[in-house]
Amino acid sequence: MTQPHVSAPPPGRAEIVDWLSGLGERPPGSERIDSMELAWLVHQVEQRYAIELGDEQLERIHTIDDAVTVLAEVLASHV
Repeated sequence: MTQPHVSAPPPGRAEIVDWLSGLGERPPGSERIDSMELAWLVHQVEQRYAIELGDEQLERIHTIDDAVTVLAEVLASHV
């Protein structure tokens, strides 16, 4: 596993969209995150930040904006 990037800022919209594009092309303007994309996003976060997201956080992620908000909160609490 990679070392945690403690000083790395939380991902923004553009970075999350970029991560999700790793699964394939997304429809332009698509805001919703489906279950496969959520699993991929969790994998990216765990690899880059060496943290785990709990069920409570995952249940709050339905859109890209939700992901930005939740990840900012989680990463702020792990600094």
